[in-house]
Amino acid sequence: MPVPYKKMLRKDPRDPQATAKYHPRLVTQGNSADLNDIAYLMKEASSLSLGDIKSVLTNFTECMRTLLYSGQSVRIADFGTFSLGARTSGEETEKECGVKNIKTVKINFRAATSVKPSLTSTRAGDRIKFYDIKTGVVEDSGGNAGGDDEGGGEVVDPGF
Repeated sequence: MPVPYKKMLRKDPRDPQATAKYHPRLVTQGNSADLNDIAYLMKEASSLSLGDIKSVLTNFTECMRTLLYSGQSVRIADFGTFSLGARTSGEETEKECGVKNIKTVKINFRAATSVKPSLTSTRAGDRIKFYDIKTGVVEDSGGNAGGDDEGGGEVVDPGF
């Protein structure tokens, strides 16, 4: 299924003299997928029951949080690494610096190279297709309209 985008006019906020230019902006459509959606897709691709998969995913998130909160990073092969990060404020001396300087804690994710999107992939299954929500044209990441090697600008039903 192609990734939807729209063309947005924007200026570089760092340069007051900059000319506005159109940029493609990826669009999220519909509701976010949740644990039930993921579990259902996994059920369809395996012999496990929906309940088994939901249980494993729920336990997985609880265990991952426990490991992160104990100071470890969590690396999942062929997916990526999760770790904690913090936004902090500084102090003049080391003695004044402590937990009170931690303003927020967040979870960072670094994708493994095997799942990072690539615009130059030559394998058809790894190639990303994009769908212009205004024109209805689907293009692959090589710029081919319709996702073929001919181009041509045909309007393709993206399957939404």
